[in-house]
Amino acid sequence: MSAVSLISLTAPVGPADAPLVVLGPSLGTSTILWEDVVPLLAGDYRVAAWDLPGHGAGPVATGPFTVADLADAVAAAVPDETFLYAGVSLGGATGLELALRHGPRLRAAAIVASGAKLGDPESWTARAAQARTQSTSSLIIGSAQRWFAPDSMARRPELSGVLLHVLQDADDESYARCCEALAAYDVRSSLGRIDVPVLAAWGRFDAVAPEEKAVEIAGGVARGRAVRIDDAGHLPPAEQPEAVAALLREFFASVSGEDA
Repeated sequence: MSAVSLISLTAPVGPADAPLVVLGPSLGTSTILWEDVVPLLAGDYRVAAWDLPGHGAGPVATGPFTVADLADAVAAAVPDETFLYAGVSLGGATGLELALRHGPRLRAAAIVASGAKLGDPESWTARAAQARTQSTSSLIIGSAQRWFAPDSMARRPELSGVLLHVLQDADDESYARCCEALAAYDVRSSLGRIDVPVLAAWGRFDAVAPEEKAVEIAGGVARGRAVRIDDAGHLPPAEQPEAVAALLREFFASVSGEDA
């Protein structure tokens, strides 16, 4: 499976001459994760989002791949220009690999609800096996518990329902391959090589990628800072779209100021 065919990238929306922002998903979700954030950014940016293999519009995986392969796929799918990036969880891990592998193309990266390492290989291998043998439908209850802050589902039941349906509809084998990519992912020793501006953000109620993960990233890269997103769990763009959009706008504007 070639790098380009691993993912699907939406057509950018926003002013034709505006800087490009690329948004990445978490495992089990799709571009829907960002649907309420995109309009809040599209006035000043061209905004595109991508889907993981077998998720949303993403092509079904036909073999193994790594998080580095996903980063290569994003870089290959984006036109030959520099861009800003924001990604959640697996999408955030992809952002760190983008910074390591395609730094000259990347103007800045917001790593949201993610880490330089996520979980342990054994848990990812077990989840991959569960997806293959019991389908992604068997993961819905556990994912709902991991994904959302205590009041998020009550506050936004329609969006949480849509996101859980995306998980249910994900291709079982592709989801398992994503789990195996995360099992092998660990860039902790490489953070010092990242010199693009990095914002590491965590949701206050996120047990998957808590504060220490963001602090580790921010402290490990050359130009990083960490910030908390209140009233959010593991999916801040869906739970707190206005807060996330404001955070990204401020971060991207500060980077543009550095470029000036």
